[in-house]
Parts: sequence; C-alpha cells; structure tokens
Amino acid sequence: MSGSATLGFVGIGNMGVPMAAHLLAAGYDLIVYDVRPEVAQAFVDGHGGRRADSLADLAESASIIITMLPNSDIVEQVVFGGGGGSKDRLIDALTPGKTIIDMSSSAPTRTVALGAKLADLGIELVDAPVSGGVKRAEDGTLTIMTGGRPEAVARCRPVLEAIGERIFETGALGSGHAMKALNNMVSAAGLIAAAEALLIGRRFGLEPDVMIDVLNASTGRNNSTEKKFRQFVLSRSFASGFSLDLMLKDLTTAVKLGHDTDTPAPLSSLCRELWAAADSQLGEGADHTAVVRWLEALAEVSLEALPNSDEGQASEAS
Repeated sequence: MSGSATLGFVGIGNMGVPMAAHLLAAGYDLIVYDVRPEVAQAFVDGHGGRRADSLADLAESASIIITMLPNSDIVEQVVFGGGGGSKDRLIDALTPGKTIIDMSSSAPTRTVALGAKLADLGIELVDAPVSGGVKRAEDGTLTIMTGGRPEAVARCRPVLEAIGERIFETGALGSGHAMKALNNMVSAAGLIAAAEALLIGRRFGLEPDVMIDVLNASTGRNNSTEKKFRQFVLSRSFASGFSLDLMLKDLTTAVKLGHDTDTPAPLSSLCRELWAAADSQLGEGADHTAVVRWLEALAEVSLEALPNSDEGQASEAS
C-alpha cells in the first residue's frame, strides 16, 4: 500500500507532526487537518502534503483517515459532529469502504460503540494508540497497539509500519485502547513509586543521581528511572512532551475499565487519585513529570541535582 493510498491525518499536535511526517517520507499522498488552520498550514509548508479546508474535504479525498486527538469526545465530534462546535464533520463525506484509524488515547467502550455506528454505514474502524512519546514519534519507533477485525488491521498495517517500530495486534476493536490505558497505569504507578523512594532517600541523605544509578542497575529499574528522572526531573526541565492532563485521562480510563469488568483495583484507584490531586494543584498544561514537583512539595524536599552531577541527555515520554 505504501505510496499508493491517499491518507488523511486529523490532529497536527506534538505527536501528530512527526507521525504525519513519517507517512510523507514513506511516499504516501497525505492531506492534513487541524482545528487550527495555521498549524496545519505550517506542517504543509515545512513537510509537504496538502491542507484540508474542512473535515469533509479530507474525508472525500482520503481512503484511510488517521485521528490523533486528545480523547473520545473530540474523536466523536470529528466523526459525527455535535458538542456545540463546528458543523463540519467527517461523516458528511465518508463513503462505504473507507477506514478510520483512531490513534488517540480513547476510551475502549466508546471505541466499540463508535465502531458499531460506523460499521452500519459500511465504514471500518481500527483503534491503534501509541506508546513512546514525542521522541520515539520523531524516530519512527513508536509501539502501536491495534484492535479491530483482522482483515482491517492487516489492511492498515503498512500505514502503521511507517510510524511505529513494534505493532501488537491486541484483539477485537477497543482492545488497543484498553491496552494503552493499562500500560499508562503501570507507567504512572512506576513514576510515583520511584519518586517516593527518591524523596525518602533524599531525606535520609542519599543523592538522587546516585539513587537513580543504583535503581537502574537493580530490580527497581523501570521506564521512569531510565527515561524520565535524570532527563526531566533532576534537570528540572519537566518537559517530556506528554501532559499530566492526558496521563490522568488514561488513568481514569484504566480505573473505569476495572469497574466495568468487576475487577478490584485498589492500587490503581489510589494511584489515579494521587495524579488527580497533583493535576488540581499544578494546573492545566503541566507536563506529567511535574507530578514529582507536587510530591516534593508534600515532602518539603527537592530532588534537584547537585550542580556538578552528571545528568543524562536522552529523552522519552510515556
């Protein structure tokens, strides 16, 4: 399929820009849309492709449409309209046989419901959320979790291979979004656990950079100790590129999935409450690594690295 299909890409944000750029590099004819026309135009000016004048324009031109949006509410508004926004919507120009790949971090139960509505119209939905953050989106090495009919996933696989390095077929529609939320629950718990350990150690007299080195050579190692603390916390940049708001949304999705499946999840529920408290204190737009700033305030101690400490340079977000 590479280089033959016309693709539509909705959502030219921090993740959308590098993902769409990789599709162009793979030879696809690409048409892009963002609610901010100037952002979509800047992408076209810098990378190529064409800017859609409307969602209907994009849907008419593209056979496969990728959505990379903040949540299910916005995905559903883009597809079917509503929500008090613009009356422009994809469905006005979608025809049977076309496919939507939702790469957003959507709610799995709502993905299933959206897929059923689209199926009645002869339109396929595949969910394919990603993990790896902006750095791996730029490198084209994202992990992608795909849910949907096997035939539809197979048809979309060449497109996904232009964006990601590892593609996991997780099962029926909605399973990719479920897996993404559960992955971020584990990631969020690991970050909180590591932060608390570092704060306890700092109060005892251990230095954060030494503790990170030990953790990364020991059984306490996790994604946050390897990819986040030295890079974004000890450096005080708090700039991983993945917001605290989005992490909280994923945690809420994971906890709700536990409720919907009658699965007791006391640790996950408590973890979600901690992130919600941090979000309420740090405010909209805070990076998810800034949750450590909130924990520092509770402990009344900072993890700021000493002036001569050796700080790593790599970067990667959830």
